[in-house]
Amino acid sequence: MNADALRGHMDALLLSVLEREPLHGYAIIEALRERSGGALDVPTGTVYPALRRLERAGLLAGEWASDGGRKRRTYRLTDTGRKALAGERSAWQSFTTAIGSVLDPLR
Repeated sequence: MNADALRGHMDALLLSVLEREPLHGYAIIEALRERSGGALDVPTGTVYPALRRLERAGLLAGEWASDGGRKRRTYRLTDTGRKALAGERSAWQSFTTAIGSVLDPLR
């Protein structure tokens, strides 16, 4: 998928993936790939800075954990993050309705 198409939507995608359960960075990337049927193959250089930014904004909370001798940072959605995700979903619905009305006026 074109990277430009993802611009502006990465936060919502990350928050949505973390809605179900806390995950570490690589598992988040895998969840994006899996849930999109392989269409979203987002590089780590895009995901990790976004996770850190969302954590600084209070939408995610992260903690270090050991997994088989490896230290990994696991992220979970905060209450503020859940509210932000609800807002992102609402905005997405409005956006897709408006764009759909233009691209497919017979719908």
